Amino acid sequence: MIISFELTESDLERLQQLMTEARQNAKNRDLDDIVKAADSLLQEVRRSDASGFIRDRMNTLEILIGMVTDSSWGLIEEDKQRVINALAYFSEADDLIPDEIPVLGYLDDAIMIEIVSLELQHEIQAYRDFVMYRSVELARLGDAAAAPNRAQWLESRRQQLHSRMRRRRRRGEKSQQGRSPFSLL
Repeated sequence: MIISFELTESDLERLQQLMTEARQNAKNRDLDDIVKAADSLLQEVRRSDASGFIRDRMNTLEILIGMVTDSSWGLIEEDKQRVINALAYFSEADDLIPDEIPVLGYLDDAIMIEIVSLELQHEIQAYRDFVMYRSVELARLGDAAAAPNRAQWLESRRQQLHSRMRRRRRRGEKSQQGRSPFSLL
């Protein structure tokens, strides 16, 4: 069965208010606590009988976690803060729909992931490309991947993807004339 619905401006405002509150609460927590809580939600959903819609969104949550924990990805502080702000909602114990409610408990989390993934689409795509590149190159180079030049080829690709990510984000912001439905900064 397929059920679809539309979020109104007031729905988005309410979700943005919840995100703002979560970000405020997260200011008193360190990155490790935020990531650990978001990862805990991810593992909890994986152990549950959550729907495919919810499980698919959790893959994006895993990517967001990787973006701030993968030392090779090395986001600058401003970009890292955008992702941390997105993760803040998932580190909250109390969210819109209590997770314990069967079938619907993780729906608000999945919706929020969908919203922040639109806001972070360029960051997510760049990180996916980086992870794929690293994986392909490690497989292709084998033992030679451990050579001293590994850091160089990985850093070069990382810099290219970071530049592309920021360029696309700026272009997107210009086309929306700064009217993002959900600003993460």
